[in-house]
Amino acid sequence: MASWRSAALAAAVALAAFFWPAQAPRSDSDYAEVTVRNFPAVQAVSGTVAVSNLPPATAFVRREGIVVPPFSRSELYDAVQAEALDAGGFSRMVLSLQGEIRDAQPRPGVVAAVLVPDEEPILMALRDARKVEFPVEVAAPLDTAGTLYFASEPVEASVAFPRYRIYFYNTTGKGAGVNLYVHLFR
Repeated sequence: MASWRSAALAAAVALAAFFWPAQAPRSDSDYAEVTVRNFPAVQAVSGTVAVSNLPPATAFVRREGIVVPPFSRSELYDAVQAEALDAGGFSRMVLSLQGEIRDAQPRPGVVAAVLVPDEEPILMALRDARKVEFPVEVAAPLDTAGTLYFASEPVEASVAFPRYRIYFYNTTGKGAGVNLYVHLFR
């Protein structure tokens, strides 16, 4: 009987060695839990899909009828200002300047708009040191041989700040009526 038991034990050990993997046993943390769900067949969708409340891709801003007396660029902080430009969310802008000299016989010069970031350290440099940092400028030269109307070439610039203050200067020696147009792009 002892030989039968030892033969059965030897057979069990041989079978276990044959079917048992050669690696160390794994713990519960070695296995990932998997969940399988069967979904019904995909439903056909028809009709119109609309997305609402999208921000505009462009914006057109006007600052019209600004009266700009003679000022040099070095006096920019004391020069005429227009309502600030909110450019947050836009990446590019195109500026155009147009207007007319208010008096006959101006001297040659330029009428210009300078956008300065509306950030306190930058405005402090402008106010205290008369230093213009990060300007975006559009200027229209005045040809005294012709008409008293002037217009700039469009100026394209990157929007680097969410808000800009708008300053104007005029080196023609006469007052000017100025219109600034800014086209903003996302």
